[in-house]
Amino acid sequence: MIQAYIPAAGWSVARKILFRLSFLFFTLYIFLNPNGFLPYSEDVHEIYIQPFHKLIPWIGAHILRLSYPITTFTNGSGDTTYDWVVLLLIVSLALVGCMVWSLIDRRRLHYNTLLYWLNVIARYYLALTLINYGMAKLDKSQFPFPSTYTLLESYGNSSPMRLAWTFLGYSKGYNYFMGFAELTAGMLLLFRRTIRVGAIVALVVTANVMAINYCFDVCVKQLSTILVIMSIFLLLQGWEHHLNFFFLNREVRPESLTRPTFRRRWINRALAVTKYVFIIGVIGYTIYGAVGSSNQYGDNAPKPLLYGVYNVQTFVRNEDTLPPLMTDARRWRRFIVTRYGRSGVQLMNDSEQFYINKPDTMNRRIGLSGILDTSLKADFAYTFYGKDQVLLAGRWMGDSVRMTLKGFDTDSLLLVQRGFHLINEQPFNR
Repeated sequence: MIQAYIPAAGWSVARKILFRLSFLFFTLYIFLNPNGFLPYSEDVHEIYIQPFHKLIPWIGAHILRLSYPITTFTNGSGDTTYDWVVLLLIVSLALVGCMVWSLIDRRRLHYNTLLYWLNVIARYYLALTLINYGMAKLDKSQFPFPSTYTLLESYGNSSPMRLAWTFLGYSKGYNYFMGFAELTAGMLLLFRRTIRVGAIVALVVTANVMAINYCFDVCVKQLSTILVIMSIFLLLQGWEHHLNFFFLNREVRPESLTRPTFRRRWINRALAVTKYVFIIGVIGYTIYGAVGSSNQYGDNAPKPLLYGVYNVQTFVRNEDTLPPLMTDARRWRRFIVTRYGRSGVQLMNDSEQFYINKPDTMNRRIGLSGILDTSLKADFAYTFYGKDQVLLAGRWMGDSVRMTLKGFDTDSLLLVQRGFHLINEQPFNR
């Protein structure tokens, strides 16, 4: 391989040190946090990350001396104690590695070729991550419409993250807007001619995501911050062009788009073909996965048995009919069945219980198992009668229970029926 472009002067000492630090930090972070940016990368990651599931808890216990053991690893949250200790390890290794690298390679004039490949790695990681998230917004699998439970939940009882998810999930149009913005940034970053504009769009998009994550306590703060840093890193490659064009009103000459090449042309052509096949394959795989996610998690996900909101009209416990007293913690007020095998019970005193559903359509029964309190158990036979009415009879918390339920139409709620109005004679801020 030969280098296509070598400047007359070498790099400054500061630039070489910053490059070494950036190279080590980004490569280590992507290795330890691939975030599914490549097909099957998470499956491979699960294999080689296992030693770190032992190392990181050891660091937490013996070096950081945390007051609690690290037992939870990366899950739906990317901000676990484990994740932050991993980040600390990455920063530490990058700093030590940078010092060692600077000592043994201090005579090198520049790292032009290695910088090119670091840019490729960073922009592909950033691009494919944005494309994945963009597709998740277009199919509304990331922000589905508020669930039946969320529609009846008071603002005060929701977490900041749930409030953000409700806001973002309500509007299909806003999901499309966010999704197209992320897809645009990702697609622009895949090609050298559009790296700069892609990095600008990516910085705007990722900075907005990072702000939401920090301000609404969304548990993806670390990843969104890294994506912002990567966007800034890509923009810094042409900082003089940006300074002259955007701020100093000076002439900007076209930037060199040369790249390392092989002497044999057929190798370069083969690499070019491989690049486009790779891009088409990854995007096709992402679209295929998005369709599956939409049918499993988005607005198109199937509705389970008894899906909806039910008001409890009568409640008989151990042959004793309980009146609907607002202070009663033994009587159900509402039974809410959502997607993903979950349901909730609102008691008369406004306390709540959350369950995993276990439907048995053959025997017309539904079992409930507590999520937060595993001692909560219920098993009911169900019978439909009349319009939107259900009879549940069985056992709950060791007692015999029989209740009649009447469905509540969530489409009658203002949030669902209001829709879009181009003309508003008065503010409608209720």
